Amino acid sequence: MTENRLAPISELEVATLSRYIGLDVGGTNIVGGLLNERCEPIRTTRCATEADRGPAHVLNRIETVINEMRAAAGSHRVEAVGIGIPGFVDPEAGLSVFAGNLGWHNVPLGAEMARRTGLPVFIDNDVRMYIYGEAMRGAGEGFGHVLGVTVGTGLAAAVVNEGRLYYGGAQMAGELGHIPLPGIDYACPCGLTGCAERIVSATGIARQAADALQAGESSILSERFSPENGAKPTAADVAAAYDAGDALAIRIFERTGDYLGLALAYAVTLFSPDIVIVGGGVAQAGERLLAPARRRLQQSVYRGYWERLTIRTAFLGEHAGLIGSALMASKQLMKSQQSGGM
Repeated sequence: MTENRLAPISELEVATLSRYIGLDVGGTNIVGGLLNERCEPIRTTRCATEADRGPAHVLNRIETVINEMRAAAGSHRVEAVGIGIPGFVDPEAGLSVFAGNLGWHNVPLGAEMARRTGLPVFIDNDVRMYIYGEAMRGAGEGFGHVLGVTVGTGLAAAVVNEGRLYYGGAQMAGELGHIPLPGIDYACPCGLTGCAERIVSATGIARQAADALQAGESSILSERFSPENGAKPTAADVAAAYDAGDALAIRIFERTGDYLGLALAYAVTLFSPDIVIVGGGVAQAGERLLAPARRRLQQSVYRGYWERLTIRTAFLGEHAGLIGSALMASKQLMKSQQSGGM
């Protein structure tokens, strides 16, 4: 089922083998990991999500990944499973309320996986789990107040305060991408106009490039992408053009970074973090994006915030989500045991 097979675990690894499984469920892939007691991945695996085949099929895929990790654990007991899932989540009910890129509405993921596996299963939003992993074991380790943002298909954020995630009412905190910003004219599927993620995202970068080429602006991208052939550039294409010195691509990254800095200014002023972690696929653009973001952020916040602020890209890559999910599962399991729930 999964795309890579797991090697047997060595005796040395068995000595430190843990009891937690973490999963990061995305619209394209499911990444799973078996983690030691420090929530470091010992074994990881992945499979295609195949969301177009419906929730029941995806649940089967998730169950298969969990079972594969349990098999890798051998005789060592797995204590709990943590799962990060896109969209709006009710962690207490274990419910995926709405996940647009999976086509899910009110899917009882936690209860269903617990029934199938006989294990305690805890679920949460995938961005929160990604940032939680980075805050506790990645770029934010050692910082008390962490603001993390992911720039990928959209723009989202999470806050970890002294090891605790901030959820807000109805667990809806963190939708940084849906703050309308001046000068953004694009309508958003959420119903608003001018949402930050319409610019600050991989799709936003590609959209800006496509619109500029449609308007006839000069660029080396015009050689491959034009209104006539119908092909449209991706964010990676724009980054490559930036590296080649293309003026349009440079302007797009400057504008995107500037808006990222403005969005961060609102969050930094509100939460006063010690560190801002920038992750997600677009974070691979590095200083193309972060240099203009820093400039705008410095211009837009009181210097008392700026002078004590560290800004870093994420450290853990695709493992951040499954590490965060496993950490959260271990924390919730301990909390439940202390309260007599299990």
